[in-house]
Formats: sequence, C-alpha cells, structure tokens
Amino acid sequence: MKQIPNFFTLLNLLFGCIAIVFILQTGQSIVILNEQNGTYDPFFPEKLAWGALFIFLAAVVDFFDGFFARLFNASTAMGKQLDSLSDVVSFGVAPGLILYQLLRLGYAQDEGGLDVTFAALLPAFIFPCAVAWRLAKYNISTNQADYFIGVPSPAAALVIASFPLIIWNEYFQLQAYFINVWLLYAVIVLLSFLMLSNGTFLAIKIKDLSVKNNIPKYLLIILSIVSALFLKWLAVPIIFILYVVLSKFSNVPTQIVETTNRETLDVTV
Repeated sequence: MKQIPNFFTLLNLLFGCIAIVFILQTGQSIVILNEQNGTYDPFFPEKLAWGALFIFLAAVVDFFDGFFARLFNASTAMGKQLDSLSDVVSFGVAPGLILYQLLRLGYAQDEGGLDVTFAALLPAFIFPCAVAWRLAKYNISTNQADYFIGVPSPAAALVIASFPLIIWNEYFQLQAYFINVWLLYAVIVLLSFLMLSNGTFLAIKIKDLSVKNNIPKYLLIILSIVSALFLKWLAVPIIFILYVVLSKFSNVPTQIVETTNRETLDVTV
C-alpha cells in the first residue's frame, strides 16, 4: 500500500513526458505559406493541444498521489523528493515548451517572423526554472500544511496548459491574444514572480465542513464549477485569478516564519 502514492507520482512523470513528445513533435510546421499573397499564416498544430491535455492529466494524478499518501499514512522523504522531481517535468519543462512554441507562433505572424532569434524565445524557459526553484523551497519548508508560500507550480502550469486548448477550440475568437508575444512575456514574468514570492496562498484542503472556516475555499469551488460550465477551458486562467484574489482575502497569515530543516528564515510579506 505504501508504494501506491509513488505509482501515481511516476504516472504524473509519464504523462509529463508524453506531453513533451506531443509539444515537440507536432507533426506539421507551425506556419504555412499563403501562396495567394506570399505571407505567412500561423497554423496551430492539434498535437500541441494534446500535449496540454496530458499536463492536465498529470495534475489529476498528482492530486491522487497526495490523497493516497494521506489515506495510507504513506508519506515518506523519498516520496516527497520523487513528487517534486516529477513536477519539474510535468509542471515546469512541459509548460515551458508550450510557451516556447506559442512564442514561435506569435512571432511567425509578423513579417520576417520565421527568422526570430533564439534569444527572443529563451524567456520561455524562465518558467521551468522558477518551478524548480519553487519546488526546492517547498521541499525544505516545514510549515506549508495549511497554506502555500508562493503559488503552487501545478496551478501556474495549468494556466499555461489552458492556452493551446483555448486557441484550438476558438473560444470567443480570442486566439490572437494567447499568441501575442508581449502578453506571453507578461504571463511568464507574472507566474514566475507569484511562484517565487513569499506571499501566502490557499491550500485547498478542507479539514472540517463548517462554512465559517472554509468560506474562501467553498466560494472558489463554486465559482470554479460555474466558470467551467460556461467558459470551458477559458475558465482556467479566470479560476487562477480568483484563487489569487481569494487567497488575499482569506485567513492565511500574511506574515510568517518559514522554517527549514537547517535554519529559520524570517519572511515578511
């Protein structure tokens, strides 16, 4: 029984690897030549959306590894490290590659966009670096049971993973916004900052069913369900924004002492 959580952790890693394969091996060029006017028109490959779906599947099994670890009282130091190593791939590298491809697609809209320099695409990898840093901080922290210090990496990763699905399904004709290079740069900076910040954010763990103690969590769950029903994949970034806002109005502390296994760090938010 004690290995069941580790099985789900490795399944998380497997789905992350499959996502990377789809993201990189799209099967078609990211742009096609429009022979009528000699310009380049963006072509969005379906496999990029499939890669995004596998990131969502990785998030589902990532939830279950923690659930079963608590259920079977099987939390171990090895399991904690294995979980973070898997998360770096599924919620760091895979979303970073999505950002890389979206930036390529965004630049391809402009004249001469196919000649974009690698330096212009390199900021995509700020995101996986931030994920690795955030997970390392989490692993040495001892006081994040009731709240998170910094936005959890799966939450940030799902925002990125939602972009290809929103574009592929052409929700509200918003595709152009999600391949706008300046918006993508802003998203990279914002999500990386939130993950690495010392701000406190809700941990969606309901220890008792009382409304008084769980108002922000219940409100987030209700609004998430309503948003998903009406907005589908577009609900993901909206739910993320709600999560950040509700965290600031919840009862999580805004000034904490973050304790590690080596020292005590005074953290002021």
